[in-house]
Amino acid sequence: MLVLDFEKPIYDIEEKINNLREMANEKGIDVLEEIETLEQKKNEIIKKEFENLSIDKIIKIARHPNRPYTLDYIKYIVDDFTEIHGDRLFRDDKAIVTGFGYIDEQKIAVIGHQKGKNTKDNLYRNFGMSNPEGYRKTQRVMKLAEKFNIPIVTFVDTPGAYPGIGAEERGQSEAIARNLYTMFEISVPIIVVVTGEGGSGGALAISSGDKIGMLEFSIYGVISPEGCSSILWRDTEHSIDAAKSMRVTAKDLLELGIIDEIIKEPLGGAHRNYAEMADNIKNFIVKNLHELKDLNKKRLLEKRWRKWREMTARFL
Repeated sequence: MLVLDFEKPIYDIEEKINNLREMANEKGIDVLEEIETLEQKKNEIIKKEFENLSIDKIIKIARHPNRPYTLDYIKYIVDDFTEIHGDRLFRDDKAIVTGFGYIDEQKIAVIGHQKGKNTKDNLYRNFGMSNPEGYRKTQRVMKLAEKFNIPIVTFVDTPGAYPGIGAEERGQSEAIARNLYTMFEISVPIIVVVTGEGGSGGALAISSGDKIGMLEFSIYGVISPEGCSSILWRDTEHSIDAAKSMRVTAKDLLELGIIDEIIKEPLGGAHRNYAEMADNIKNFIVKNLHELKDLNKKRLLEKRWRKWREMTARFL
């Protein structure tokens, strides 16, 4: 398990706690008081460290390989999930998961980027970077959801669309543009959750929704900090300066009116408690679906169009 540099004191204490528990089991020693003291110390360190994280630490957490991904959230949130594969044109893109299931009694369509937990899995998932067929798969699912009046929930977590030659040959930019066009025509509620890093058009392609929530330690921007740095400074050494200028954190984007809500993460980040994080996301989804379900189709599309037009107008 990867441990970030500033997380090491936390995991050191947890290791001591585990050792004490093992010793208690083996020798029958009462160490409850020592464990409670260490637990209190651990929580104090986490609160102090995560109370006001610097932007470089937020970026590291947003990209943490132990962070939950779409399939993890589906496991905790969605019942009877059936995955839909392929775009019926080229192949199935493993970097994007799509399908249908239920949140409580409400049927939903799910679309989300999927990264891997290890090198082998990341290669299989292409590091969460979708090819054109992935975005065309999402178009297929969105139109199917609209046909049967099923709300759509998307999970955004990608460094960007895959920039390979083959992807460009198969129409990467057209696929992303078509997705954007489709999402402004789909007449069912669309709930968006940015769970990790929302990078460039690859993220925007599935995040043009009615309500956008962003996890507390996620990032969301028009380009990755490293990509921005390489363009402006001709190297990646200024990526943190770029991130600060672009204002990619959840707090910044809420102030700018780009997102609607910050979804609280468990103490120490989403990767430390999948169940609690999933429950917080589920509450966000259910609350907003309840607000949107009574809107007729015309009103829903009008509000979505106005939301994005006003958002754009702020920066013109």
